[in-house]
Amino acid sequence: MTDPSQANGSTPTPEELREQVEGTREQLGQTVEALAAKADIKAQAQDKAAAVKQQVTDKTAQAKVQVREKAAQVGQLAKDKTPEPVRQKAAQAKAQLTDTAATLAAKIQDKTPEPAREKALHTAQATQNNRKPLLAAAAALVVFLVVRRKRRR
Repeated sequence: MTDPSQANGSTPTPEELREQVEGTREQLGQTVEALAAKADIKAQAQDKAAAVKQQVTDKTAQAKVQVREKAAQVGQLAKDKTPEPVRQKAAQAKAQLTDTAATLAAKIQDKTPEPAREKALHTAQATQNNRKPLLAAAAALVVFLVVRRKRRR
């Protein structure tokens, strides 16, 4: 750090000395902060943990996308390899099951008391909110029934 007043041989003024001291203090403060950051193992560990957590989150999201894509491919492959008669039988079984369920529902509704109907309505609404697992279970049941029928023959 060269001072212009020292370059021409004159003595620095008190104001110039204060400025030099202030600049030195600022540099020293920055150096101390940098050393403290290097010495703070806990903060470094927290930073590393946050970085690892972010990596895991990113990889999990990627894996989820890959699993969904693979499941769609497998589903399409299974659909493509399922013979047409089996698909038709499954559709017929589904239609028959739907008709039977509607008939039973009408009979039950006629004979069920009002408080039980309200409870059933709440249950039906909860079922509609969780439709995907129920549809998957119904599809699995239909496939099971078709395979079972086919093996009997």
